[in-house]
Formats: sequence, C-alpha cells, structure tokens
Amino acid sequence: MIEGMTPEFRTDASQTLWQACMDELARELPEQQFNTWIKPLAAQVSEDQQTVTLHVANRFKLDWIRAQYAARLADVLANLQGHPVKLELVITPRENLVKPTKTATSSVVDMPAELTAVADEPASNAFRSRLNRALNFDNLVEGTANRMARAAAMHVSGSPGHLYNPLFIYGGVGLGKTHLMHAIGNKLLADRPDAKVLYIHAEQFVSDVVKAYQRKTFDEFKQHYHSLDLLLIDDVQFFANKDRTQEEFFNAFEALLAKKSHIVMTSDTYPKGLADIHERLVSRFDSGLTVAMEPPELEMRVAILINKAISEGSEMPEEVAFFVAKNVRSNVRELEGALRKILAYSRFNQKEISIQLARDALRDLLSIQNRQISVENIQKTVADYYKIKVADMYSKKRPASIARPRQIAMYLAKEMTQKSLPEIGELFGGRDHTTVLHAVRKISAERQQMTELNQQLHVLEQTLKG
Repeated sequence: MIEGMTPEFRTDASQTLWQACMDELARELPEQQFNTWIKPLAAQVSEDQQTVTLHVANRFKLDWIRAQYAARLADVLANLQGHPVKLELVITPRENLVKPTKTATSSVVDMPAELTAVADEPASNAFRSRLNRALNFDNLVEGTANRMARAAAMHVSGSPGHLYNPLFIYGGVGLGKTHLMHAIGNKLLADRPDAKVLYIHAEQFVSDVVKAYQRKTFDEFKQHYHSLDLLLIDDVQFFANKDRTQEEFFNAFEALLAKKSHIVMTSDTYPKGLADIHERLVSRFDSGLTVAMEPPELEMRVAILINKAISEGSEMPEEVAFFVAKNVRSNVRELEGALRKILAYSRFNQKEISIQLARDALRDLLSIQNRQISVENIQKTVADYYKIKVADMYSKKRPASIARPRQIAMYLAKEMTQKSLPEIGELFGGRDHTTVLHAVRKISAERQQMTELNQQLHVLEQTLKG
C-alpha cells in the first residue's frame, strides 16, 4: 500500500468490484464503523484489475484506515478477484472533495453553528445556507429522549410546507436541538439543491434587523427572509423584550407560511413558557407541532459515547461507556466533554481505556457531582420549589400537594444520584423500594405527556446542577 500516482482506471470495474467489497464488509463490521470509515471511500480500479486506489478525505483518516482496515480490504478484494490486488490509499485533493451528507460524522452537538458553518454553494444558486454539513440524521443517535422530535424533523425535511408547520423544538442545552435543525436543512438540500434554506441563531436575526434600520435596507431584508423555502432559527427566547425584532419576525413568519415555506424553531422552553414575547407571536409558535428534546436516557448515552469514540478514532469498551453514562447524565455536550477528557488522558498516559482510567480522567467532574447532588439536596430543592416542608418528603402524609412533589423528588433521586431504589426509599421515611419504583415510572411516563411537568423538571434539574 503506497501513496502516489495511479494507473488508468475503468469506471464500470470500480463500481462493480468496490460495491461487492462494500457489501462484504457491511456484513462483517458494526454499522457505525462501516458508515464512518468504509462507506465514504471512493474507489478506482485499474484497467488490468491489479490495483485498487481508495481516495480518503484527510491524513488522519488515511492513517486510521491503513492501520485498521487495509489488510481486510486487501483480503476481500483478492477473494473477489481470485488473485492478489494492490491496494493504494491517496488523499483526495481539497478541490475535489465532495461535502459529506449522510456518511459524515461529527462530535459537535447543539453548538451555535455560526462557529462551524460552511457556505452552501449549488452551482445554480449562490444562496448561503449557513448549514453545518457534518450534522445529519445518520449521526444523530436516536433514543426515547429524542424519538418524537427526530420523527417530526424527518417528516418536515421530506415534505416541507405541509404538516407540522411551524415545528417548535424545545429543551435544555446540549440535547441536540441544533443538530436536528441542521439535519432537516441538509436533507432538504440533498433532495432539492435549489431550495433556499437558511439556518440562523435568533441573535443573528436581531442583528440583521438592527442593520436594516441603520442602513435603511429593509426592502433587501424582507426580500432575503421572505423568499426562503425553509427557515431554521435557533433559540427564539432571545427575542424577549425586542419589540421591533418581534414585529419583523412576525411579518416574516406570516409571509413564509403564506407561500407554504416551512419554519423550524428551537427554544429552551415551550411556547407558552416564553417570557416577554408578544402573545400573537407565541400563538403562532404554538400553532404547528411542539416537541420536546429530553436529556438522553442511559442506553442512549451509552450509544452516544461508543459512536463518538469511534468517530474520534478510538473504541470505548461497553463497560466503560456504562460507567461514564451513569455518571454524566445531563446532556450530550457534557458526555462529549467527558469522552474527550478520557481519550486525551488515555493517549497522554499511553494506557488502554478502562473504568479506572475513566475514573481518574473524570476525577474532578465526579467529585463535583458527588458533592453537589445528594438525595437530601434534591429533597430540599423540590420542597422549596413546591412550597412544602422538607419534613413532608419523609412523612406519611398523602395529600396530592405533598405526594406529588415527593414522587418528583424520588424520580430525581433515581435519575441524578447513584443511590439504589432501597436506599432512596430509606431516605424517604423508610418506604419500600416498590414505592420508589412506582414513583419513578409514573413521573417518567407523565414527563413525556405533560408539557408543564416537563418544564418544571427541567428547572429543578438545572437548579440542582448549579
């Protein structure tokens, strides 16, 4: 395997031989590994069938594929051809790179895409979408926490302007809201390259309104925003107390709906929970479909860690992923931060990833969590929030005004501490573990259905995390 000049190639041979090779590897490799490392490769086969050249996007991927997969690739190709095949790896010149869509991977989740955005440049349309092409549906791990939002987003991307217009996605920081919006835009552009799609943060819209006033360019402003096929706008809570901005957004909103364009918004709270936003705008936000993005459940956190480790060129043992997932519960961004610490610690110390190594790498994080979040702290925080006495948490009183907060505190104790069900029951007045289990299941189920309860839990969780 060498890098260098390649012979003359046969396009039909490339397609047939390489497709057969990919089919074989797809059966052998885990889906995430295949999609990350093999599927994006472009192959060419020489005229004499003796050489296969694989084009790789960058040096890191070339080195990783050569170390991890080249030997198996050569074996599969030799078996298919009936004779040894020379395998070459070359880095594709930057001007020839095709921006990734479905097979791209990224460790970025829910970060302001202005920082990582790339221009979208269809040959027939110089419109700048501000989309991050690395964020798509394929590399968004699905779980109970985001299943409904993901399903709605996929529907919008496949049939914009119809159902779920507008689509309003809400939830805490780092849960994947921005990732989902970019996935919608990228899917629509993959299907309709000439579509006018724009992703912006709400603060950018505010800035554009201010500039239009200063420069007296409101005609251009309206032409830009009112002509879109899809508007993706992040963190609309930033419109609070900005009356002129809200007025212009209302006008753009009405214009886009009138021409059957689609609007997707995110916020840290559900529409009726937004403060200092005009009522008529709130009613528009709430007129389509409103879906929540929840903190990822344990299994989803484990899957995220394993997949992200692979995309970083490493493998995390499942037991280590479970250890980290049990201790980092809040959001995907914190999970990724923990993963980066573990990978860096492993490489610096030249040690394999293990539970002990993860414990050492995350020592400060685990210490802070263990110090801040205790069952007693949860009981006090919930009691203060619902204006009951802390003693009511472990009393035998059963009126709804007390029993409900007590169940919520039990749920949070299970979600945010390492205590077992019997241990939690003991701290709630010596209750049986089945009582705690009932409370956890009840609140968990109702959280999915009741917007107000979900918002209350978000507030409590953020308060407890400091």
